[in-house]
Amino acid sequence: MKKILITGANGQLGRTLQSLSYMLEGASFLFTDVDTLDICSDEAISAFITENTPVDYIVNCAAYTAVDKAEDDEPLCLRINSDAVRNLGEAAARSGAKIIHISTDYVFDGTNSVPYLETDYTCPMSAYGRSKHRGELLLRAVCPDAVILRTSWLYSGFGSNFVKTMLRLGKEQKEVNVVFDQIGSPTFSVDLAKLILQLILKSEGGHWHPGIYHYSNEGVCSWYDFARKIFELTQMPCLANPINTKDFPTRASRPHFSVLDKGKIKRTYDLKIPHWEDSLKRALLTR
Repeated sequence: MKKILITGANGQLGRTLQSLSYMLEGASFLFTDVDTLDICSDEAISAFITENTPVDYIVNCAAYTAVDKAEDDEPLCLRINSDAVRNLGEAAARSGAKIIHISTDYVFDGTNSVPYLETDYTCPMSAYGRSKHRGELLLRAVCPDAVILRTSWLYSGFGSNFVKTMLRLGKEQKEVNVVFDQIGSPTFSVDLAKLILQLILKSEGGHWHPGIYHYSNEGVCSWYDFARKIFELTQMPCLANPINTKDFPTRASRPHFSVLDKGKIKRTYDLKIPHWEDSLKRALLTR
């Protein structure tokens, strides 16, 4: 029976993996969060893996994701998104476990006009983006066998995210202002979680391909388009008004274009990725 350690189990992706863990028959899951495993402590990780040996896979869903707050709290952001990732990578290398780490589109500056490839130049514009980029570099240095999944605009039925915010505002207000000059691709956590489980399953069949991969749902939209579709599918009378980013200032800079090219992961793992509108319909039907 394969043993799989999931960090950040109380977050959006971690909770989604918990809900779908039954799909991986014969696997034993260790769901942890800050209260049960301090990934910022190399000693704590080593002790945990020794106690639960053998750990065959580590899926790191843990992250500091408060993008604006990170501008004033960069040391803590770096500890969680960089140093802890190195700790997990070193533990994986020592124990022989395979590791899957979740990264972000924020490693790019958003100046592209075509979807970003895994090999494109990284230039994060925020403390959050810098911490996630540094985490990637540290992980690859200590554990070249790692798989890094960059994703974007994640939403789920858990925690805080754009879809849940729009659903709340749609009930409370007659109209909302939403930026239309930030372009990307939403990612339904169920689709990303299923991919992770599929990667583990394929690895058990001898197909483990280390490296960086991009994954989001297919299609492209602005946050404004996304909000309109949420209101349309739920038949909410709330009106979405398009505004410029400059009219909605935030502490941290966001990439204006962060569409990820998914050709590599589709070719490597023979994937068919759902369109974001189809996934949003499924998400809203199951809420």
